[in-house]
Amino acid sequence: MESPTEDYKIQSFDQDTQMLLKTALKDPGSVNLEKVSNIIIDQSLKDQMFSKEAGRICYTIVQAEAKQNNGSVFRRNLLNRLQQEFKNREEMRKCSLQEWVCFVTFICNVFDYLKVNNMPMLALVHPVFDCLMRLAQPDALLNEAEVDCLVLQLHRIGEQLENANRPRMDELFFQLRDGFLLQEGLSSMSRLLLLELLEFRAGGWSLSSTADKYYYSEIAE
Repeated sequence: MESPTEDYKIQSFDQDTQMLLKTALKDPGSVNLEKVSNIIIDQSLKDQMFSKEAGRICYTIVQAEAKQNNGSVFRRNLLNRLQQEFKNREEMRKCSLQEWVCFVTFICNVFDYLKVNNMPMLALVHPVFDCLMRLAQPDALLNEAEVDCLVLQLHRIGEQLENANRPRMDELFFQLRDGFLLQEGLSSMSRLLLLELLEFRAGGWSLSSTADKYYYSEIAE
């Protein structure tokens, strides 16, 4: 049987950092939570597999801290650092597309996992939309890694985001529809992914089994 922390994908860290993270997951009051939040974000910006998991780690630490001493030190540090990275997003995208895609994956993952009274954190709604709007810009649609990221995030959190702010989701999909119809130079894979995304939302954030089979057989080929 796996230990509770094994499935958090922390094996890639050195032993000391693994111990720090394992302690933070169980006894957050005994460690430097600013350091922990920086470690998680630094790794998320380098490692896309980890950025997909990191929201769950953050959620566990937030819950453990709230239970232990009703604290929110970790969440505050996490949001402050996310805000810094968000402000720097255009520079980040220019310097490293991979880091930018990891950042979007991470902030969407945090949005998915961190809730207040079972509702998404309002502080993250506009930044997440701003990141997704950037992925829908003409220059980003020419890059399959960014299109792939956009599609994955909207499959994961699109419905939650729409419930939080429908007008912004409408704006995002107007831009995606224009991109699909008007953008020159789109790869056939990007065009297929965007079409699937437009159908996915039109179907109430789900695909019919026929459409699902069609798109996934096309992607597999």
